[in-house]
Amino acid sequence: MNRPERMSPATVRHAKDRRIAGRPEFECISLLLQGGGALGAYQAGVYQALAEANLHPDWVAGISIGAINAALIAGNPPEARVDKLRSFWEGITSTPAWDWSANPHWPIGHSIDGRKLANQINSMSALFCGVAGFFTPRMLTPWLHPSGDSKATSYYDTGSLRTTLERLVDFDRINSDDTRFSVGAVNIRSGNFVYFDTTTHTIRPEHILASAALPPGFPSVEIEGEHYWDGGLVSNTPLQWVLQFGPRQDTLAFQVDLWSARGQFPRSMAEVATRQKEILYSSRTRDNTTRFTASQKVRHAVEGLLKKLPKEMQDCPEAKILSSFGDQKVYSLVHLIYRAKKYEGDSKDYEFSRRSMEEHWRAGYNDTVRTLRHPESISRPENAEGISIFDISECGGE
Repeated sequence: MNRPERMSPATVRHAKDRRIAGRPEFECISLLLQGGGALGAYQAGVYQALAEANLHPDWVAGISIGAINAALIAGNPPEARVDKLRSFWEGITSTPAWDWSANPHWPIGHSIDGRKLANQINSMSALFCGVAGFFTPRMLTPWLHPSGDSKATSYYDTGSLRTTLERLVDFDRINSDDTRFSVGAVNIRSGNFVYFDTTTHTIRPEHILASAALPPGFPSVEIEGEHYWDGGLVSNTPLQWVLQFGPRQDTLAFQVDLWSARGQFPRSMAEVATRQKEILYSSRTRDNTTRFTASQKVRHAVEGLLKKLPKEMQDCPEAKILSSFGDQKVYSLVHLIYRAKKYEGDSKDYEFSRRSMEEHWRAGYNDTVRTLRHPESISRPENAEGISIFDISECGGE
């Protein structure tokens, strides 16, 4: 597949063969999308593979670029979602004339050093010229605007992103009961992390813009008298929101991360900058998973203990308090984590070339296809604690 949006007839047939017969035995299928700018094309590839396997989420939650992808998914009917994702990612990665990495005749374009150079040029293009359909640089630096002026607090204008969202997303559909939708942002005044959720809010474009308003690049977004920034400033993954603050229900969760917490020791200042950003935005996914696993074990143990108590003790006040915590709900967590290439540095989240987008999309697609080849990845846990965790990069399977 040379490009993620163009599939040969043979590929289409194989995609049909990958459809999973029947819905997995879970009350909820959730899709959790981390922030990561240009790396977000990886999530689009993941969704394409899930859609081909007939795994449509009941709950989509995202932060930053994950919020944008989540809106494109929840805000369209299943049969149109991949096309809308393609339209968005093609629109913001229109190949510039100076994208040498896309030129097959450029002799060093396929070497690691050549790609490093090309990626740096492409990322500088985004910094100085903006990204079509996403953000544009302000004519004057914010330092030249008077204090209090809205233009004095960001380097870019995101009005074009609002236009893109209004064109590609049906917000009435998001606010229907078809798919639960959540995006995270930070209240600037209080510093508190906030989720805009269809169970509590009527979602509009400003909620998506707020979740993606990373300072000082992008301006804050005002909603009901309060101003918000990118949720990644506090937590770059919606994992905790869905698993610990959502309703207790048997859940199959696809956690799609764009930053890997694990990496090599840096050997240069450039690698230090890259590793710092990876650690900062990985949001301790594995730590959150470990904590949730421990909580699951306690919940199952409490439920099992309560069932063994004599009837007269089950009605005591202490037992009733414990019964509100214990249950036998099960969770299957599937980790899909983008693994950066050697030529990708600290600018990989704002390197919006078409070639890199296609590579990220294919990586997400292929990782998901490989994962779904393992039936245990989407099976109900049968262990005592009622939780299973699957990561194709750790199991070593194909």
